[in-house]
Amino acid sequence: MDAPLPPAPALSLEDASHLRLLSIFHYVVAGLTALFSLFPLIHVGIGIAALSGAMPIESNGGAASPDETRLFGWLFIVIGSVLILCGLTLAGFMAYAGRCLARQQRHTLCLVVAALSCMLMPLGTVLGVFTLIVLLRPAVKAAFDASPTAHA
Repeated sequence: MDAPLPPAPALSLEDASHLRLLSIFHYVVAGLTALFSLFPLIHVGIGIAALSGAMPIESNGGAASPDETRLFGWLFIVIGSVLILCGLTLAGFMAYAGRCLARQQRHTLCLVVAALSCMLMPLGTVLGVFTLIVLLRPAVKAAFDASPTAHA
């Protein structure tokens, strides 16, 4: 039988408020990230148009060969799809990190997502830096470590 967990150290009112706000902002930035990650749908559309022949491709002043057109179309489709997938994955992790911040769970995941969100200028950078500042406070780390749901 496992020993009972020690009681979680009480967070200061300021730390609890910061975690709650960071959680909300993670949801907002995750939504914006998901929206902006769909912009490469334009590239996927161009690739589909090139493959279907709806968009003629020219090379050196003349019509491109069918092989060049297929390569062009598939490159646009694959690269656009990868960008969309990466953006939506990051948005999903940001939303999940917002949930974990609210529940004081998965400290390391929240740190990693905060660091990754720093790539998304300017909102993600601000959110990531503030999240890192709050999560690196000893009292907040102790609250995450001692959270009864952190071990479930």
